[in-house]
Amino acid sequence: MTNDRMKEEAFPPKILALWTEICNGLANGRHDHARERELLALARKGDLPEATAALIEAFGVMLVKQEARSMLRDWLVAELQKKNRDLEETRELLSRRYQHLNQVVLEAYHPRQLLGQSLPMRRVSEIAVQIARRPINTMILGATGTGKEVVAKVIHYNSPRRERDFIAVNCSAIPETLFESEMFGIEKGVATGVGQRQGLLEAANGGTLFLDELSDMSLANQSKLLRVLQDGEVRRVGGTKTIRVDLLVISATSQDIEKAIAEKRFRADLYYRLNVAEITMPPLCLRGDDILILSRHFLNQHTQRLGRPMLDLSPSAQQALLAYEWPGNVRELNNEMERLAALTIGTEVVEADLSARIRARRAHAAPAVSAVSTASDMPRQAAGEIPMPSSSPRADIDPDLEEGAIARAERLAVIKALAQSNGNKTRAAEILGISREGLRKKLKRMEIA
Repeated sequence: MTNDRMKEEAFPPKILALWTEICNGLANGRHDHARERELLALARKGDLPEATAALIEAFGVMLVKQEARSMLRDWLVAELQKKNRDLEETRELLSRRYQHLNQVVLEAYHPRQLLGQSLPMRRVSEIAVQIARRPINTMILGATGTGKEVVAKVIHYNSPRRERDFIAVNCSAIPETLFESEMFGIEKGVATGVGQRQGLLEAANGGTLFLDELSDMSLANQSKLLRVLQDGEVRRVGGTKTIRVDLLVISATSQDIEKAIAEKRFRADLYYRLNVAEITMPPLCLRGDDILILSRHFLNQHTQRLGRPMLDLSPSAQQALLAYEWPGNVRELNNEMERLAALTIGTEVVEADLSARIRARRAHAAPAVSAVSTASDMPRQAAGEIPMPSSSPRADIDPDLEEGAIARAERLAVIKALAQSNGNKTRAAEILGISREGLRKKLKRMEIA
């Protein structure tokens, strides 16, 4: 028997045709289920040799497995495509949120957020903007609560480095034993259970490092920081490789840094490295009517946060705020406004609503004004008029004290008149009994915006 004859007996033409069609379909990536069922049905009739039927059955099993794999593959591809779409949507959402948050931050630290019209604060704002355009190491000096970190953030978020991190470090809060690992980082395996960790200097690479309370840093740590600033390199604790860092350093201190240098508590070479530019924050008590500007800003901010209607400051409350010395500066003022926003009853803050220490200062300051006013002056003063000195002052009053008291009374009268007229200078001049030009000159002399 020839091979062709054996082939025909083992695989009849119809089966061969079906087999060929099925294989061609598989080659093109598709299953012809009708042909596959037809082939298996022919194999099960019993007309074929046993070996041929077994081969067709095995081929059928292979087809089922192939289809199962194809289905699994298609399912996996669909799942991956779905996850890819989800990831893309998440990426777009995060991108939009980042842009929104970035815009919020930039808006929050725009130079106009340095509230105040006094000459010292205008100067601070001007210097901060100049430094932001061409960032250089800057030292900010000033008492606690004057807003040193706010100015540092204004510089960072308006500089070319605003897309990178602003890393704030309180030098007095880092224990001496942890300074190196916190600032420089640490390599894995230096101690049992210790993993690799990036330091704050490395985290600030390309951005801004804000060193608050710089003068509290020990001399040993000052030397380590100076080496980083000189070389521009950081080496982690336990590491052998150096890491290049590009840092803008803004430092701040509430202490007399030059006195610390003279007393050998602070390195002069580090001071000159950090103090390329210097900003001095004025205490709040020297900022004049900025006190009222900030008071209204904080009061509105806190009433909105607490869901309360806006509150006004009465003339007596304004005068009390201006008379207080504010040893805690802007931070203390912010806390006072938060307290008033939470506890004031009604729609206006009166003097009685203020904290006891502020009222006490106001009460203490009152006799100084009345000491140079005659009995006939008091009604005029209550009406907002400027008290004039007596033509024959008593011999027991210090002329300098009298002049200062008159200046304070005059300032309070002008402020009260402006408050009563809601800022209308023409109306305020009428209340004071002077011309509008006279009021303008007084406002300029008193540095009242």
